[in-house]
Amino acid sequence: WIVSSIYKFFGDVIMKTIICDIDGTIFMYPKGSTDEMIEVKPTLLPGVKDWFDKWEKRGDNIILITGRRESLRERTETVLYEAGIPYDVLLMGYCDEGRILINDVGSRGQCKAWAHSLERDAGFDFDDTHGGIL
Repeated sequence: WIVSSIYKFFGDVIMKTIICDIDGTIFMYPKGSTDEMIEVKPTLLPGVKDWFDKWEKRGDNIILITGRRESLRERTETVLYEAGIPYDVLLMGYCDEGRILINDVGSRGQCKAWAHSLERDAGFDFDDTHGGIL
């Protein structure tokens, strides 16, 4: 998954844009076919809900991206809602083997974009020591 920190300044609060994959990152990666995505309730991975709650409370913009076909949008929206995962944008049908984030360096020379690749199905097992980027 990709975590992008594109800053929006509102007073003292620095809001970020979080871009996150769904399968293998938010939910356990489905082992079967599309039928499994339709028929089986997905398993929410550890730590995920806490981070999404934190990002939502902070006012971050949350973009979810998935390789799932557009025909699975309604089901995907339903399982995200049932799991209590907030988001602003849901991008469907984007391959998951070649996501690349390109961003400029800030006017003060600061890095404005980061990416994290997590082990599949591990959940969000990280803390807030990543330089405050999350």
